[in-house]
Amino acid sequence: MHILVSESEPPAARRKRRDSVGRSSGETFIKRLAQLVPGATCDRVTPADEGSAVPDAAKIAGYDAVFLSGSPLHLYEDSPAVRREVALMRAVFQSGTPSFGSCAGLQVAVVAAGGTVRAMGPRREAGFARRIVRAAAGENHPLLDGRPPSFDAPAVHTDEVDRLPAGGTLLASNAVTRVQAAEIRHDNGVFWGVQYHPEISLREVAAALRRQSEDLVEHGLARDEADIDDHSATIDALHADPARQHLAWRLGLDAQVTDEAKRMIELRNFIDHLVLPTRSARGRTRG
Repeated sequence: MHILVSESEPPAARRKRRDSVGRSSGETFIKRLAQLVPGATCDRVTPADEGSAVPDAAKIAGYDAVFLSGSPLHLYEDSPAVRREVALMRAVFQSGTPSFGSCAGLQVAVVAAGGTVRAMGPRREAGFARRIVRAAAGENHPLLDGRPPSFDAPAVHTDEVDRLPAGGTLLASNAVTRVQAAEIRHDNGVFWGVQYHPEISLREVAAALRRQSEDLVEHGLARDEADIDDHSATIDALHADPARQHLAWRLGLDAQVTDEAKRMIELRNFIDHLVLPTRSARGRTRG
């Protein structure tokens, strides 16, 4: 299987993330895909980078799947980096290659298909999105196969989908963020995406909170950086040993987050229910 990973992070954010967890957002996706699709070939592109060479629709059509990572970019701002991200996603839609995105990856697809994204204002989902539930169209949608009626997931974001585009279908919501999961059909393509992060580990959750500590204190989620360090240390300890039930209880988490296989359900569902059938229909024979 041949997979394209589009890393939405600009260079400064990429360096900061590598300093904290040892890999960029796109590299995290590649790590997870190596677990889910052993033997797959993954190419990484960085469209937010000035002068970055990105494939056109014809080349993207040669891939079996495209994954879009999270990013601190604001999709409602008109910047060269945002324009390059959106242009690549439009090429993905044109190519007909199945695509998946988390967090800003979902937001890029929304904007590329004609929807809108907005800042969350004072609201935050910092660490975990709580009590995500299916919308009517998500009840039997394969993206959410295996999820219980209500579940939590890793999430760290300050922007959200404002309006889904024509061809967009709401699949899941919670009390904080209306669009937690969606399908978008646009041009020749089908995109499945989530606002949360099924690809990141608990260690990456803790690191993200530390990287955003100033914002979290400013918005009243913590009294000071010591609060964030203490909370992040508990998440780190649970990452090191997910069987420590007292830590899961302290954080209010269950196996939907602490069990890696359950945490990555949407990634597996995308591969099994969209990528492989599309690949078969195209007559792909590559390993």
